[in-house]
Amino acid sequence: MRSRSTTALGQAAENHALAYLEKRGLKLLTRNYRWRGGEIDLILEDRGTLVFAEVRFRRNNRFGGALASVDARKQKRLIQCAQHYLVRHREDAPVRFDVVALTATTGGFELEWVRDAFQAEA
Repeated sequence: MRSRSTTALGQAAENHALAYLEKRGLKLLTRNYRWRGGEIDLILEDRGTLVFAEVRFRRNNRFGGALASVDARKQKRLIQCAQHYLVRHREDAPVRFDVVALTATTGGFELEWVRDAFQAEA
């Protein structure tokens, strides 16, 4: 089980990512959408496009860092969860998958936003 400090840091990172995306015009639709196959951290709308955003936090860049942690297995789970959301909510808007990678710094977080980080295979 994760320690409280790790959970609190993860939540702070997600809050920071959300504030960053909202400042750039994205609108939050759903947070922490859960399905038996996984969870999507943030579901947002960006000028008519439905954005499924995965927020990844790491204390440091050892072992590849936050961005590298969104491997093929994680992408598959995110895609399956997004498909469930789309069917359940009868959405037919264009879709993209973004990753917001955060690394701890002395003063807070270093953030990297990768738009359209991966594609769902047709």
